[in-house]
Amino acid sequence: MRFSDLEGATVGVWGAGREIRSFAAQLERHLPGARIAVLACDAPPDPADVELLRAGELEVAIGDASTGALERCDVVVRSPGVTVHRPEMRALREKGVPIATATGLWLAERGGRSVVGVTGTKGKSTTVSMAHHLAAAAGRDAVVAGNIGLPALDLLDSEPELVFLELSSYQIADLEIGPEVAAITNLFPEHLDWHHSTENYRAEKLRVFALPGVRAAIVNARQPELPAAAGGVEDVVEYGTAAGWDAGPAGILRQGELVVPAADLPLPGEHNALDLCAALAALEAIGVEPPLPAGLRGFASLPHRLQPIGERDGVLWVDDSISTTPESTLAALAAFPDRDVVLLAGGQDRGQDYTELGAALAGRGAAVVGMPTTGERAVSAARAAGVPAPRAMDAADLEDAVRRARELAGPGGVILLSPAAPSYDRFRNFEERGERFRALL
Repeated sequence: MRFSDLEGATVGVWGAGREIRSFAAQLERHLPGARIAVLACDAPPDPADVELLRAGELEVAIGDASTGALERCDVVVRSPGVTVHRPEMRALREKGVPIATATGLWLAERGGRSVVGVTGTKGKSTTVSMAHHLAAAAGRDAVVAGNIGLPALDLLDSEPELVFLELSSYQIADLEIGPEVAAITNLFPEHLDWHHSTENYRAEKLRVFALPGVRAAIVNARQPELPAAAGGVEDVVEYGTAAGWDAGPAGILRQGELVVPAADLPLPGEHNALDLCAALAALEAIGVEPPLPAGLRGFASLPHRLQPIGERDGVLWVDDSISTTPESTLAALAAFPDRDVVLLAGGQDRGQDYTELGAALAGRGAAVVGMPTTGERAVSAARAAGVPAPRAMDAADLEDAVRRARELAGPGGVILLSPAAPSYDRFRNFEERGERFRALL
């Protein structure tokens, strides 16, 4: 379903977040014959949101009343945070009510042409941002959209030459049209509360390769399941391998030839170097040849993604609050191989296994301070692996963790907030957690 197909339709929306607000504005601007008739949500909405979405009389349906109200609509546009596995969503599909997201409507409208869509458990934002930065350095008319940058439907007003689109599994789960170039950076278990199982999560990420419109698949060869999943795509481009774009101690190589020396890499850590490889492979697939290494100049860490935020008493403070899985925290630790690290870990419990993280902490002699709710497990795993108790301790909250970390960190060391868990048990989101950490510097 395309956005323009909604002309004259009666529309229901579930949620009133960023994408839905963009959808409402574009509907009013471009399709005056369509109207939003129902706003469904789990709790009474903010009156300002209701007013923003109002197009004539707007019915607000709460909780159990949502299905009955939405089934009277021609189409339902859901906020990405509303899982497709909800009973209400299943009931609507069974009744034949089309369900879409604003991003999906835009992709279908554009037909996916000249769109690079990037997904993956981690590294999406960095890959998209580096690809955009390099495309701009090559003089191309390009924008960033999706989960970062503009809401996708806002691009109806501009129609840029190239779009670098960050896609979450929440959006991919019911996309009908894919981007011309689809990239997956990596795949680890996450968001199981939304997907209901690891199997669903993997399937709903990987389905991007099966969508109409996908001409090229960019895949991390260091995860063999990714190239295998892309087998049906016309052009499968692997990176992280000597046969393509690869990251090594010397820097970034293309088929064994050094292209970006390590000294010119804009971000620390092998995982960031691999994200750059993904960006370069995607640019190559879409027909952009950026100037290297000059085109990387000026690129800096994105907020809360292995972001140095200051130094105090000779200790570097690094905000990696985006790290919500043990795998991403392992990558963050590896970015500081020669420095004494005090890790701040812990957050919302999603069943994380910290055994490998504990072993990595012990193997390099790092310290860890555990924060509620899962920090106690991270500390236990570290102690079990051999980290002495004075360097593996629990804290009552982030403030207490920072105080303890200051006592453990010596000159030349790093205090690293890389929690290996989501933030929702104590904070609104990872951004708020990172900003609170910065305020404690």
